[in-house]
Amino acid sequence: MNLKRIFRGPWILILAVLLILLLIVQMFGIGGGQQPEETDISQVHQLIEQDKVDNAEIIDRDQRIVLTTTEDEVYEAYWVEGQGLQLADMLQESLDSGESNLESYEVSVATTSAWTTILVSFLPLLLILAVFWFVFSQMQGGGSRVMNFGKSKAKLITKDTPKNTFADVAGADEAIEELQEIKDFLQEPAKFQAMGAKIPKGVLLFGPPGTGKTLLARAVAGEAGVPFYSISGSDFVEMFVGVGASRVRDLFEQAKANAPAIIFIDEIDAVGRHRGAGMGGGHDEREQTLNQMLVEMDGFDVKGGVILIAATNRPDILDPALLRPGRFDRQIVVDRPDMDGRRDILKVHSKGKPMAEDVDFDVIARQTAGMTGADLANVINEGALLSARAGSDTITHAVLEEAIERVMAGPERKSRVMSEYEKKVIAYHEGGHALVGHALPNADPVHKVTILPRGRALGYTMSIPTEDKFLTSRSQMMDQLAMMLGGRAAEELVFHEPTTGAGNDIDKATSLARNMVTEYGMSERLGARKFGSSNTEPFLGREMAHTREYSEEIASVIDEEVRRLIESAHDEAFEVLNEYRDVLDELVVALLEKETLSRDEVLEIFAPVRKRPSRGSFTGYGRRRPSTRPPVLSKKEIAAGATAVNGSGPRSTAFEGPETDSGGQLPGPSASFEGDDE
Repeated sequence: MNLKRIFRGPWILILAVLLILLLIVQMFGIGGGQQPEETDISQVHQLIEQDKVDNAEIIDRDQRIVLTTTEDEVYEAYWVEGQGLQLADMLQESLDSGESNLESYEVSVATTSAWTTILVSFLPLLLILAVFWFVFSQMQGGGSRVMNFGKSKAKLITKDTPKNTFADVAGADEAIEELQEIKDFLQEPAKFQAMGAKIPKGVLLFGPPGTGKTLLARAVAGEAGVPFYSISGSDFVEMFVGVGASRVRDLFEQAKANAPAIIFIDEIDAVGRHRGAGMGGGHDEREQTLNQMLVEMDGFDVKGGVILIAATNRPDILDPALLRPGRFDRQIVVDRPDMDGRRDILKVHSKGKPMAEDVDFDVIARQTAGMTGADLANVINEGALLSARAGSDTITHAVLEEAIERVMAGPERKSRVMSEYEKKVIAYHEGGHALVGHALPNADPVHKVTILPRGRALGYTMSIPTEDKFLTSRSQMMDQLAMMLGGRAAEELVFHEPTTGAGNDIDKATSLARNMVTEYGMSERLGARKFGSSNTEPFLGREMAHTREYSEEIASVIDEEVRRLIESAHDEAFEVLNEYRDVLDELVVALLEKETLSRDEVLEIFAPVRKRPSRGSFTGYGRRRPSTRPPVLSKKEIAAGATAVNGSGPRSTAFEGPETDSGGQLPGPSASFEGDDE
């Protein structure tokens, strides 16, 4: 018999209840037989005097007498203090006479049984122990792990586990290439050792949420053919002091015992944040867990054959000691996929689904600019759900386009009833976005305009870039600002007053203009300087409080520059709408009639509109002197030791690339979605 299985099940609870009932029966003497009829003590006296008692029992503990008459009737009665001895004397006299019908009587003295003593003494202690056992078993995931606080919770993925492979991953070719090398190193170490190469100790996967970091780790587990331990960063830290460090030790001991092996820690920022940030200090349980992890990855006693793969969305908040070479030797960016990657991802997720012949994944990939792999999987799944709901046998291209809009903005709200005046306001608002975006040379082409409510928007204009963009110029940002404010300008032009529908547009425009001034150095008056710190969260960065690094005068200039950029974009949008007012009216009439206009229909209406000339660089740059830097030297001249014209030595070949954002990667392209807020 499996004792562990019995004690984990409900049998232990049933046995405890039966034991308690047995003790209660023993304590109170509950038994079978004829139930006595209650009477008063005077009746008992009469029965004894009339010699009608066959036998009797005096229970001193309860001050009760139970007697059986000669007619087989059972009575019980209770006495008050002092009557017990009197009843005993009467029964003894009747028994001593030798002529009575009384056969025997018994006196029960108040005593405490051994079971009662055990029940009273140990039952409270047993109940307390039972409560602690229940609490600990719930915290540790079962009664079998009550005392295993320091044991690792990592899941061992074996060959029998359903697995993913690199064939199931698309849109991350560079990451797959790096991880493929890790797999080859584990399977054929001799090829690398012959060149004197050492196996990497750690690989950090970082990028935006939904780009496939965990999927890549599962693919490594499926391809490697070695023990693979998977755990989350939050599984290390508990309410008990020292548990996290103990679990780290146990995890690495298991992996070293089965080396070569792979350890995967998902969301490592839960324990790997910069030490000293927040309120805990050096004694913080999370920091002690991180210290133990640092020791295990590159400590005094190091054994090879264990590779740590970690994933995070926030590499900027990780401790520098964790990121240095020797711990995480490889840092792989898993970014949003490009157009080809999106097409491959769509094909992967469409396998096994009845796709119609008219589905063009190239078009779908172009319409989903900026989406991650998780978003694209959601698009395919939404398309399947919509097709099943409509009773269709296949997933068509039109259904996938509807799925894209559902993912970006939410489902249509067909039940929303609006007045004709509100429809006209929304039509002019969205028409203003579309017309300004079409007239400006650096704005993304308009793909769709609708006044049907969807999600939180009462209407929207969808703009899709023709190609992926990873850098944005000032002129492009200014055109984006003008397009954002096109709806507000249209309301002012036609109705001579704005509405609340432009709230989201103003929010995004203000944020973009402030970033242009404070982060990207695109202000004439302030120049190429950065104002403000990126790390202002005490639990995410290094600082407990935000310290402004500029004066009140500079803050005033920043506000003035932000206002100037927004007003400039607003004026340009107003000029475009005023110049092509007849085209705007024609677009609104078509929107009120059809409610949704496709790209071809919009282009047909916008045929008279001519693109405005690009504004190029702003005045501050135009006034600057021509560049006096020496010409770039060729490779042959550099090899020959040639110097620059000004005699300052060899020309530097360093490349100053674009800086990354706070997440560690370049901002990805995205489709513009200008909605009319509620």
